[in-house]
Amino acid sequence: MASRYSTETMARYCAERPKRMTGIWLAILLVGVLVIGTLCSSAITSSDSFLRDIPESEVAQDLIDERFAAPGSVDEPETVSEILIVRSSDLTVDDPAYRERIETLHAAINEEGARQVGGAPVVTNTVNYYVTNDEGLVSDDRSTTIGYVVMAGDVDQVIDNLPPIHEIVHDADGVDGFEVYLVGNGSFSSTFNEIAENDLVTGEGIGVIVALLILVLVFRSLGAAPIPIFLAIVTIIMAIFATSLIGQVQPVSFFIINMITMIGLAVGIDYSLFIVGRYREERSKGLEKVDAIARAGATASRSVFFSGLTVVVALVGMLAVPASIYFSLGLGAILAAVMAVLAAMTLLPAILSLVGDKVNAVRIPIPGANRGNKEGGFWHSVTRLVMAHPVLGLVFSAGLLILFAVPALNLKTGAAGLEILSEDHAVKRGFNILTEDFSSGLVETTDIVIDAPNVNSAAVLAGISRLQDRLATDDRFSPAELVVNDAGNLGRLALPINAATNEEGFKAVRTLRSDYIPDAAIPADVYVGGAGASNVDFISLGDTWLPYVVVFVLAMSFILLTAVFRSLVVPIKAIIMNLLSVGATYGLMTLVFIEGFGADLLGFTEVDAIDSWIPLFLFSVLFGLSMDYHVILLSRIREHFDETGNNEESVAFGLQSTAGMITGAAIIMVAVFLGFALAELAMFQQMGFGLAVAVFLDATIVRSVLVPASMKLLGDRNWYLPGFLDWLPDLRVEGSTTVSPDRAPAEGGD
Repeated sequence: MASRYSTETMARYCAERPKRMTGIWLAILLVGVLVIGTLCSSAITSSDSFLRDIPESEVAQDLIDERFAAPGSVDEPETVSEILIVRSSDLTVDDPAYRERIETLHAAINEEGARQVGGAPVVTNTVNYYVTNDEGLVSDDRSTTIGYVVMAGDVDQVIDNLPPIHEIVHDADGVDGFEVYLVGNGSFSSTFNEIAENDLVTGEGIGVIVALLILVLVFRSLGAAPIPIFLAIVTIIMAIFATSLIGQVQPVSFFIINMITMIGLAVGIDYSLFIVGRYREERSKGLEKVDAIARAGATASRSVFFSGLTVVVALVGMLAVPASIYFSLGLGAILAAVMAVLAAMTLLPAILSLVGDKVNAVRIPIPGANRGNKEGGFWHSVTRLVMAHPVLGLVFSAGLLILFAVPALNLKTGAAGLEILSEDHAVKRGFNILTEDFSSGLVETTDIVIDAPNVNSAAVLAGISRLQDRLATDDRFSPAELVVNDAGNLGRLALPINAATNEEGFKAVRTLRSDYIPDAAIPADVYVGGAGASNVDFISLGDTWLPYVVVFVLAMSFILLTAVFRSLVVPIKAIIMNLLSVGATYGLMTLVFIEGFGADLLGFTEVDAIDSWIPLFLFSVLFGLSMDYHVILLSRIREHFDETGNNEESVAFGLQSTAGMITGAAIIMVAVFLGFALAELAMFQQMGFGLAVAVFLDATIVRSVLVPASMKLLGDRNWYLPGFLDWLPDLRVEGSTTVSPDRAPAEGGD
């Protein structure tokens, strides 16, 4: 008899009260949509921040915010400066027509900027060459000039307030031979947000279309195919609903929406696919509708529950990393997995109860489709071939994965900047002009912050002078004057770094910290801050936390799998196989994105380094998703082994019986992830490609060759559990389920 709290009992309960359960879910979804519309925007931020263990760059910025506070200045804490770039094809700044154009442009910006938002003007100040006569604002050929537009508020507020300013700039661009651009943190963030939204639409569109086609092929029925798609949509809405609430306490990165959509589509469809498939299988055996749903709940739903739990366990480690981007991505993936499991275990049984055998409506005849898992079929042949030559299969598959992993030895992490964007974006064209005629470092200077009781003392000034002299010998650094606050206890060198790429800028920051500042021997506390320094700290944070996350994920996965399968051998093998799969994924990513092998052919952006958050994120997600299929496959094997006690027969049965579903699920996941790999942003390309490759490797080499070969070689030792662990709870799939005395045929309506 099923436990009161088992997945079988839950499935039966929902199946017997389908209208009540669907009504509850629809009510929750309605509330969720209303909450999303009201709170989601305030829960999401475009700013990334460190949550704990404040690094050097944050200390520097905090000191600036505390001790420099001139209202309306570039140094005011709650301001963001945008750089207005104007270039003429035939005039110079000395021509009256040029001056008139600049003054007209600034007047229009100031007029729009006077608009009050939250009791403060949108623009607090503007600066141009004709006001300051600062020759540093003019290019050498005098055809280009820059000015500053000081926006009120933080980056998120600036993004909201920039559209009218961008419209003014856009309207002026290209008129009478003038090029006009606005660049800065606000403009950069706004552009990245827009691209991310477009990438999200692209990924969603491709994923849903391909998923629907694969579902039709797997189910060979139009009646069943839309159900997993609907469950995935429910998953996404519920996860964003939860995000909107959580974000009121801890704001999250806007990338969380991309993460929820991607993982929600993948696991929402997959989990439903396995349960619907098992329900149809049980109905075909003659079980009555509710009993078939209960049986699917006792088996497939239970596997889905532990698969989802494995995914969550693998992702929890990301929440411990003290940076908002890791927290946001981890939270988004966890919420998607949790909501997918909840929907699959409660809403899906109710839907199946309402739909009944209409899941088999409008059958699609596919020649040979039934032969794949049967005697003489493809998967039967693969299984028998591998198990007939297990040593060869094990050596070949493991060797191939190790070969794929070799390029990972050259894996480098960093942070891609505007250099990866195409010239189609105005902010990129403006950035190029700034780099050519001035310094890209003007967009976001690197701050050298000197904290001393008296910055103006002879000893401190002498040390600063030594530092400035050393910087003057390095072409990467432009001159910077010392600015001291009114109290005289904080100095600041706003240092532009001349770097064509982010990676060059990072090297310059590291040189400052490791060589130039220590050599200057300034008798004060000296910190390096700014966007470049913050990125360096973020990269270091990821490198530092990666080993801890790896150990945590491995340990928790081992404990969970040991309990689920009551075996020490199965979890050890699973962990080794997944490490091989993750290593191969890292290697192929390095080969494509860093070494450029096939990047042009595939339409990917070649980079100097993989985005720093990708390796840690991918390890957590890939380990979770790889374990996902492993748990489902091994659950079926264990179920049959418990019934027969025959290891070899159980391995063959498990592989063949799950082959169609796992293959279909894997193709859907690969399609969803490749949809995101077609994104414009390199980070999404890397993420989508990495996930797609890992799922493909896991569903082919690992599941089809490594698993059966290793299980054949180990035999009954696969299920070895020492006596001192007999106290572990038995979490295996139930071997039986209570059925009604009457059995109905599989075909027909309700």
